[in-house]
Amino acid sequence: MEPSSPVSLPKFTHRLQLDNGIILIVRENPTTDLISGRFFWKQAGTLWEKPERAGIFHLLATLITKGTPTLSSLDIAEAIESMGASLGGDTASDYFMMGVKTVSEDFESILNLLGEILRSPTFPEEEIALEKQLICQTIRSQQEQPFNVAFKQLREKMYGEHPYGRSILGIEETVCQVSREDLQQCHYNHFRPDNLIISLSGNITLDQGVNLIEKTLGTWESPSQNLTLTSFPMLTVSPCEIITPQSSQQTIIMLGYLTVGVDHIDYPVLKLLSTYLGNGLSSRLFVELREKKGLAYDVSAFFPTRLQPSHFVTYIGTAPHNTNIALEGLQQETERLCEVELTPEELQTAKNKLLGQYALGKQTNAEIAHLYGWYETLELGIEFDKKFPEIINNVTTERVQKVAKDYLLSPYVSIVG
Repeated sequence: MEPSSPVSLPKFTHRLQLDNGIILIVRENPTTDLISGRFFWKQAGTLWEKPERAGIFHLLATLITKGTPTLSSLDIAEAIESMGASLGGDTASDYFMMGVKTVSEDFESILNLLGEILRSPTFPEEEIALEKQLICQTIRSQQEQPFNVAFKQLREKMYGEHPYGRSILGIEETVCQVSREDLQQCHYNHFRPDNLIISLSGNITLDQGVNLIEKTLGTWESPSQNLTLTSFPMLTVSPCEIITPQSSQQTIIMLGYLTVGVDHIDYPVLKLLSTYLGNGLSSRLFVELREKKGLAYDVSAFFPTRLQPSHFVTYIGTAPHNTNIALEGLQQETERLCEVELTPEELQTAKNKLLGQYALGKQTNAEIAHLYGWYETLELGIEFDKKFPEIINNVTTERVQKVAKDYLLSPYVSIVG
């Protein structure tokens, strides 16, 4: 059987599905003698972990390159370094990802190496023990950092039993309990071709990409059972205030708002609001609370892209004696969006900033491969790359105010200091 017919998308970009279920995206860029690849697993990452196995995907990411039946951890490292290439794993809330980057002539070699790693990792016991120790050290160190403590308690209150309430690292108790058999079972369940998206960008044609992936991974078959559909707890907004005393030279204040996932019509507007409030030295929060009032060591906002309902967060780091006035100022600036329409100039400035940074984030093959693979993982399709700027440019001041009223009036408050 032949692969499905390629779908013509942005210029020199192709998408097709192979017989074993792998979705392949190839973006041809012959101007550079490099190839970057991103290998995404959709049902993998924090969202797909059981509470008693929290952190297993992060642990797996640190271990997947530590050995195969024919290669030791050292053999793998030497093979990568001998080509001057890069290869590694990473996990996120909604996916697991492996990345490669190499010169064109070495791409087949690095792909063969990656194919062996993906299909038959051995997870040596001594490597498991070492990585567990390092992860637990990181978890403990985060407990001493006011920002991480504030975000952890905010996230837990907002999400409750939902997986987004847990750290990607997991917690010490669950990480320590993960066994080699657990890792093998997790790999067997999730690392399968019908759950895999491969995004390539660089000096490679569609035919070359198809032939190399077919040669390396074409015989890889998925287990007979389907991936288990996961149901997630319903989320409700129940604002509260959490205060944790901690000896520190500054107080961290966070306001969190439960919002929407990436497929919601309000998602792009919330991205604009986050940019307006907290992106850069010209942002509203920086100018009003740091430059004019001198309240902030650090002040910003963030709104991560998520499959499930995401969180809109504003935060400020301030001197302990300014805690109350900083909290009041942070909440006033956020709620001002609900009461006062942005001027056309303010809105256009936010659009220009957001879309300018979006364009700058697509300069390298690695960035493009990641973006296209990520969009496919989020079930947006890579055509969203062209839709997103159009959607942003069509947002009106009235729409901004309505979305602000819908989401930014009932904050969870987290204070550490």
